[in-house]
Amino acid sequence: MATTQTGIAIIGSGFSGICMGIQLKKAGITDFLIFERASEIGGTWRDNTYPGVACDVSSHMYSFSFEPNPNWSRMFSPQAEILEYLKNCVKKYELTSFIKYNANISGAEFDEKNSQWNIHTQSGETIIAKTFVNGMGPLNRAVIPHIKGIETFTGKTFHSSDWDHSFDLADKRVAVIGTGASAIQIVPNIVNKVKALYLFQRTAPWVLPKPDRNMSAFEKKMFRFLPFTQKIYRYFIYWILESSALGLVVNPKWTKLLEKISLRHLKKSVTNEELRKKLTPKYTLGCKRILISNDYYTALTLQQSQLITEGIDKIEGNAIITKDGKRSEVDAIIFGTGFNAADYPKDFVVKGLNGKLLLEEWKHGPEAYLGTTVKHFPNLFFIIGPNTGLGSNSMIFMIEAQVNYIVQCIQSLREKGYKYMDVKDDVQENYNMEIQKKLEHTVWNSGCVSWYQTAEGKNTSIWPGFTFQYWKRMKKMKPQDFKWVK
Repeated sequence: MATTQTGIAIIGSGFSGICMGIQLKKAGITDFLIFERASEIGGTWRDNTYPGVACDVSSHMYSFSFEPNPNWSRMFSPQAEILEYLKNCVKKYELTSFIKYNANISGAEFDEKNSQWNIHTQSGETIIAKTFVNGMGPLNRAVIPHIKGIETFTGKTFHSSDWDHSFDLADKRVAVIGTGASAIQIVPNIVNKVKALYLFQRTAPWVLPKPDRNMSAFEKKMFRFLPFTQKIYRYFIYWILESSALGLVVNPKWTKLLEKISLRHLKKSVTNEELRKKLTPKYTLGCKRILISNDYYTALTLQQSQLITEGIDKIEGNAIITKDGKRSEVDAIIFGTGFNAADYPKDFVVKGLNGKLLLEEWKHGPEAYLGTTVKHFPNLFFIIGPNTGLGSNSMIFMIEAQVNYIVQCIQSLREKGYKYMDVKDDVQENYNMEIQKKLEHTVWNSGCVSWYQTAEGKNTSIWPGFTFQYWKRMKKMKPQDFKWVK
């Protein structure tokens, strides 16, 4: 089988992989390749094409700080526009020749003798690289719940991240299972097409009004010809989002104002008291992902909509049967049930020093130093690794901070001629003890069950602080945190 050799192997061509490639080139490092499992770039913004898909962070913040886009059409841009932005970045920074498509990475092991990573694809190719950067991100493993009898269902089923555009929803009876970020965008965008819509809700989410609008021609022109104005606008959005984290990381009581705004939004949108009661959350705002929408609640008040809060018992033929015995006959089931973001993918086998399995290292949940490096796995770096997720601000900010840090690590390895660097055991362990201790007093540990947690309840996803605190820690790599092997 074929063998490819490169200095740095990067997995994934979403925001993480593209940012990594751009910053390596800026640093004068060009011996890298980006391996993408699909036939085009984009990651999450390529895969998710369901009706109404859009970002829930303002576009002026959900973009690279070094590559502002003055032409965003809306405050919260749709999927196609974000994907186009990424494609334009690839073109502008001339990354096309660095991307290898249809390369689905299945595993890797570190060769200590030759101080290199041997990375394998599902097609049998081996990639040899001194440095291995995992930019796959956490939102790529769809969760489809096990429901008794689902194999007997006679209709159509698909997950929101694998939307079947060939299936016509017109005049169909459609079930949407789940009430997360995808579902609240899907429901309003299909409700007027379908004959009947059944939304199966396990937990009512907190939903805030979405401050969305078209960007005016004047604003676009101003941002284009006076770039500093867009920079000021970005700072303004950043600090608005950052201030909302006060109730998440400092004191959950400070979320009460947002809860009042959400409940007022609900009351204004839904006049039926029984329906409003079902849609009223029973946990502290922020414990699960905060959602934003202007039309979700009103979509559920339409005649063809039905909110079902009784748990699903089983599926028989074309019917979903709830635990109270009621049958809902449907032609299609759409799973808006999110992704497995908190656990390590068991089919992705990575071996470090002395053949140590990453799966074994993470048997109690993923851990890394600064969400980026893992002890006993030299020259391996994660982007959007453990405990770097956010509940309030833009993940692009976190990605840029990590990429800056990783570039420093790679430069140190090269300039000093080291074989590899490995984070010290006590440095990683002390850091993760600090993270878990901080999480104890945040809203994410206030009692709800969320996708931020493993099955055992450990929060392996969220950064328990302000983003500027993370940026400060990542600004300069500390050589003393690592073992350097010559």
